[in-house]
Amino acid sequence: MAIYVVMAPPAGNKAQDVRFVRDSFTWPGFLVAPLWLAWHWMWIEAALTFIVMAILSVAGKRLGLEGAGSLLSLLVSLYVGFEGQGLRIASLRRRGWREWGVVEAGNLTDAETRHALETGEVSDEQPALPRIVPDASQARPPQTGMALGLTHTPGRP
Repeated sequence: MAIYVVMAPPAGNKAQDVRFVRDSFTWPGFLVAPLWLAWHWMWIEAALTFIVMAILSVAGKRLGLEGAGSLLSLLVSLYVGFEGQGLRIASLRRRGWREWGVVEAGNLTDAETRHALETGEVSDEQPALPRIVPDASQARPPQTGMALGLTHTPGRP
């Protein structure tokens, strides 16, 4: 089972716009760290990651320690792989999103279903009150033609 952090949108947005962030290692964040960060609108983190990786690479070549520069760049990628989802949650918080809670599920679809069931039970709106006056659109149409049985005809005793 995976754990998903549910992020609710800022006030004024639709409730359907919630984001589910899986709390786990992210392979795309490890393999292509700056691109993954930019994909999730974390521009500052993406730029810093790219700059740090470039500096480590250049410093390794200048000092004749290509292996050390590559290993240090690998450590930066590992950091993004392990902490990328936490960085994503922090980025959403800075943009006004708030943490709704945590959902445990096997996959994203199950997490969305569990979240929908939990939010469906608790509603801010009060249930509709029963109508005292019947709605005229739901009344039966008047009967035309001949009717069988005991009926009262106006003008006849």
